[in-house]
Amino acid sequence: MQQQLFFEGLQALAASAFPKHCKTCGRVFATADEFMLQTQSIRKSMTGLKEGFDDNNVAIVEAYRNCVCGSTLMDFFSDRRDISDAGLHRRQLFNKLLPHLQQKGMERIAARDYLLRILRGGP
Repeated sequence: MQQQLFFEGLQALAASAFPKHCKTCGRVFATADEFMLQTQSIRKSMTGLKEGFDDNNVAIVEAYRNCVCGSTLMDFFSDRRDISDAGLHRRQLFNKLLPHLQQKGMERIAARDYLLRILRGGP
């Protein structure tokens, strides 16, 4: 039961960053999976993922993808400056799930990296 609640929390954490919209054609990407599956990498040889840093020098991941309309989309899968209701909800879930992973034996840094990877659309 506790594991089921944990996985539901992980799904909610990833889902809270969506929907995303293409400003050119209006296409809506409801989930990270839709965003990655229904867009194309800018170049065949590249993933379109780039590490960047915010104003506080915190590492973030930028995703560059091409919409079917040809417009290049860029998004932050984790923007710590997000003070919207969705951003606050993401942080609450993150802060709830991090101690759970630590109690299961994960080191804090590994648990944090794991949750951030999920936020960025990873497995």
